[in-house]
Amino acid sequence: MLKKLFVGSIVFISIFTLTSLAISELDKKNKDDLYRQIELFSSSLAIIQSEYVDEVKPKDLIYGALKGMLASLDPHSQFMDPDTYNELKVDTEGKFGGLGIEITVKDSLLTVVTPIEDTPAWKAGIKAGDRIVKINNELTRDITLTDAVKKLRGKAGEAVDLTILRDSEKKLMDFKVVRDIIKIQDIKDAKILEDGIGYVRLVEFRENTARDFDNTYANLKKKGMTAFILDLRNDPGGLLDNAVKVAEVFIEKGKLIVYTKGRDATQNLELFSHADQADLDTPMVVLINEGSASGSEIVAAALQDYKRAIIVGKKSFGKGSVQTVIPLSDGSALRLTTSKYFTPLGRVIHEKGVVPDIVVENEKEQQENSEEKLEKPQDIFMQIEKKENQEKAVEASPDYKNDRQLMSAIDALKAVMVYKIGKK
Repeated sequence: MLKKLFVGSIVFISIFTLTSLAISELDKKNKDDLYRQIELFSSSLAIIQSEYVDEVKPKDLIYGALKGMLASLDPHSQFMDPDTYNELKVDTEGKFGGLGIEITVKDSLLTVVTPIEDTPAWKAGIKAGDRIVKINNELTRDITLTDAVKKLRGKAGEAVDLTILRDSEKKLMDFKVVRDIIKIQDIKDAKILEDGIGYVRLVEFRENTARDFDNTYANLKKKGMTAFILDLRNDPGGLLDNAVKVAEVFIEKGKLIVYTKGRDATQNLELFSHADQADLDTPMVVLINEGSASGSEIVAAALQDYKRAIIVGKKSFGKGSVQTVIPLSDGSALRLTTSKYFTPLGRVIHEKGVVPDIVVENEKEQQENSEEKLEKPQDIFMQIEKKENQEKAVEASPDYKNDRQLMSAIDALKAVMVYKIGKK
């Protein structure tokens, strides 16, 4: 028996030693490969400095290389020179005019995540998913998010010319959007619709959103709310902690709401519900669309994973990665994607989005998608007249019953309530 144990120990130690040697050999190989590539980089740098037609400062070459290196990783990673980094750190709220759009880079194109309601972009007709191909007549090819923001923001009252590619219409569209000071009201609407069904529309998760939502939800309960619709359409997200606090109103204490995972264990984060009196019984629907992103996707996905709410609408945007800003010695910084968001059941949000339980297009979207393409130039006048008549009809009847997605949510809740009554 002792002999067997001894032999077994030798086998274990031998395997451990071989494994350690293999890992050590792999590390050495990786390091050797890195040194070879650095040598290649150094040689290229020396050749450019000595042979390029114009003299270039070493700092400019290094900065250019770093910008290209970070841009090759993903659309959200970026090298920031000292000026850009300082601009990121300075709180400029209220000091500049904006358009009211959340943007990202998707499929190598500058893309609108969502226009925020009642902002200049919203009023001009910009839509979620629009591709910005020109800003003030300059092409946005290979533009970074930081550079795009610089071009889009400026003095309130000044106009910005945008050329948009709208995938659904397969054509370029020009917009003139006048900058304004963007003031966002996070809770846009709160009321009882019908049959005790409460409704709250959240347009962004800001510093006081969770507190305001708690008060609004409590007031609806006092008014006799027996079912609830949370409208997160065109909500681009915002502050993660406030999104989690809104979700935990409906999720049992101690349950996981979202977690992040990266290569480095220090980037891993788990966020749980801490609500002492979560509402686990009120029938609930969450409305999402292609403009719902980040924090709103986290809320919808958590409620969907726990079967706490029915998700209605269209697939969300799919923005679920975490960027960490790492300062460098000369005042510049790296903005590096270090982890991704996962739902409680381990689903990836980034580039996948949240798929509704009930997929519904709004009637207006169906009309736009089904519009016949122009066969001759004269047809444009007919199309304009048709659009004006539709807009007049909407203005004359701003009833929520014209919203197909919202009405589908109401129908779903009524069915749930009938089912619950039948079980009693």
